[in-house]
Parts: sequence; structure tokens; C-alpha cells
Amino acid sequence: MRRRTEAELAGEVAAAAAISAPVAAPDTTAAAFFDVDNTMMRGASIYHFARGLASRGLFTTADLLRFAMGQALFRVLGNENPDHIVRAKEMALAFVVGIKVDEVVRLGEEIYDEVMADRIWAGTRALAQSHLDAGQRVWLVTATPVELARVIAQRLGLTGALGTVSETENGVYTGRLVGDLLHGPAKAEAVKALARREGLDLSRCTAYSDSSNDLPLLRLVGHPYAVNPDSELLEHARKNEWTVKDFRTGRRATMAGLPIAAGAGAIAGGVAAAIALRKIYRSS
Repeated sequence: MRRRTEAELAGEVAAAAAISAPVAAPDTTAAAFFDVDNTMMRGASIYHFARGLASRGLFTTADLLRFAMGQALFRVLGNENPDHIVRAKEMALAFVVGIKVDEVVRLGEEIYDEVMADRIWAGTRALAQSHLDAGQRVWLVTATPVELARVIAQRLGLTGALGTVSETENGVYTGRLVGDLLHGPAKAEAVKALARREGLDLSRCTAYSDSSNDLPLLRLVGHPYAVNPDSELLEHARKNEWTVKDFRTGRRATMAGLPIAAGAGAIAGGVAAAIALRKIYRSS
């Protein structure tokens, strides 16, 4: 019997954790899948979460320096270093041990309203709404922790979210992941697993992303879209005659071309967020 890859396991776990909102969907075999960071929202959602925690006075100068060092760790010639990702992931997970899931959800709701809502791309939101209006379900697919991803999906009136799943016991984080980060190939595996569960025809489905790291997801569906694409994805989209949507202007579009590892900034942001969350429990 073939052993499942880490990406397959992460995808299956994410799909199993997905919760559907009770929405009318007369077109039951088609759905749309949206990446979050720089596709649905300007910047990294976990970074904005960390920023919201910082505004509550939950960081020290030493914490912020540690976060900055974590960010710098990933700016390595535009390529992700697996050892660095593992190290940062382990660091973040060590900090969340013992934190209550309900607390993360509560803070996520507050910070979304304060910091994230104004960073949703109106054009991408309109694309999502067009699928809802057509009677199709719409899912977010992101490396962001699933609890935060669900908050974003709920606030946007979407069907649900696929995100990275952390292990919990009695409503408290253990500091371990279930599966792995929902990143790259794992996103495609999550959508495959969800499609099996929901009876979706992937040839009729649509996916949207800004990053070449999501090519496995984009290639999986019948209707791939490049939204605010990085240079590699833009080149691939043009070569394959995929639809390109760019809602950036001026400096934003220029900055998007800088060699910053996709997904890695979110992990470093997760470290910062975890540091701040840990302080809540140390002071309570």
C-alpha cells in the first residue's frame, strides 16, 4: 500500500476540518477556491493578526527583533529553505502550547474588523461574490491557521475555509500540527479531498492565487486565474492563456516582484503572533 505524502496528509486533514456554511448552492458540482494572502487580502493575514496583537501591547522590543530576524531568515534568493521553515514552524508551535482555541477565534474576530477588513481587495471580493450569485460554493484555501481562515470566510459571507490545522486537546492547542502546513501541493490535495467529499467536478471549478507556489492548485481546476500574480505565475499564466486579474497599482505591483518566499512570511508572522498570544497567558 502506497504511503501518503506529507502534502496528501495535510490536504486530507484540512478537508476533514472544513466546515460548510448552510448556503443555497443550486450548482452543486462547481465551486471556487481563493488563496488569501495577496489574493483576497493585501499582505499576509497572519502578519495582520500579529500586528493587531502588537497594538494591544503584547510585544516587547526583544519579541519584535526576534520576529524581524525570522522574516529576514526567509528572504533567501526568493527560494524557500525547508530547514528554515521547519525551524520557524517548531518555534511558533512551541509558543502556542496551552493557548485556548476560543481565545484565538475571539481575537481573530476583533482584529479582522480592526485591521483586515479594509485590506480585502474589492476586485477579488467581487469575483467571489459572482460565484456565490451563480449558486456555487466559495472556499478560502490558505496556509493560515484554519481558525483565522474561518473568521475571514465568515466575515466575507463565503462557504468555508481550508487552512493549516493544529492539534488540540479539550479546546487547547498542544503545540503540534495535524498533518503539515497547508502550503503548495498540500492545497491541491486539500481541494481534491474536499471535492470527493462534496461531489465537486474539478473540471468545472475555479481557483484564484497570486503565487507560483499554488500552481498545483491552479492546474487542478478547469478554470485557473492568476490574481495580483508574482512574476513566475504571470509568465506561466500568459504562456498557458490563463486569465490574469491585477488589482494592484503603482508601488504595490512593483513591490510584489521582490524575491520574498511565499508562505514563509506567514510562518514568521505566526511566530510573532504566537509570542504575543503566549504573553496573554503569562499575564493572566
